[in-house]
Amino acid sequence: MNLKITTWNINSIRLRIGLVTDFLKRHAPDIVCFQETKCRDSEFPLSALRQAGYEHILINGQKGYHGVAIASRLPLGEASRRDFCDKGDARHIGAAFEVGGRSIQLHNFYIPAGGDEPDPEINAKFAHKLAFLDEFHEWTRAAEISQANTILVGDFNVAPHEHDVWSHKALLKVVSHTPVETDKLKAILGDGAWVDALRRFRPMDEKLYTWWSYRSPDWAKADKGRRLDHVWVSNALGPNLTAMDILREARGWERPSDHAPVSVTLAF
Repeated sequence: MNLKITTWNINSIRLRIGLVTDFLKRHAPDIVCFQETKCRDSEFPLSALRQAGYEHILINGQKGYHGVAIASRLPLGEASRRDFCDKGDARHIGAAFEVGGRSIQLHNFYIPAGGDEPDPEINAKFAHKLAFLDEFHEWTRAAEISQANTILVGDFNVAPHEHDVWSHKALLKVVSHTPVETDKLKAILGDGAWVDALRRFRPMDEKLYTWWSYRSPDWAKADKGRRLDHVWVSNALGPNLTAMDILREARGWERPSDHAPVSVTLAF
């Protein structure tokens, strides 16, 4: 069977629930992971997702900020929620599920954006981001994570490679593409336990974006994008990857998120 997983920074799920249900109807992923849901658990639009066929839903939310969720057609195990950096932020949710006779661990992240100034001495948000990436790296090294059938998805808020941004030179001092951030994320991949699923299907010398700023008056024409959204799979699942899709057209929908839905397909 095929398994399709989507990750999408929705930038307020209540505001964009109509876009979400339309996407689910048209593209039918088996599991969808949201970031920046921006609502408390009690305010999450459970009924709309259940009516769309996604009966298994896990939430880690907070009022007005951050928030992550997993909605699935497949049964999900008990949720795990790690409080990275002990900030009390809703930035992670994980769960296990069964497919093709295999147990899969799925973890959904919203890594801090880091503010505008790439200096941890004067910008507490950037210091938080760097600390989060360090803790994330240590977490990925755990044998029960890296050696299992594991999928990591989410808005990592780092565009690690030269062609993950519209201009490597112009963005070297811009948060999300500074060397200190990109080196930390690439070091995790450098451990050799993970497959960058999107780059498995698109060569490193080809531009690849998942996010286009609201600040651009004509985002499509300017095409000044960045690849902030990621899907990684453990080496055990690398051979199962069969397809990848970034739904760029979603950025042009009415009142869209600034992130496009990113999907990967695995065969079991």
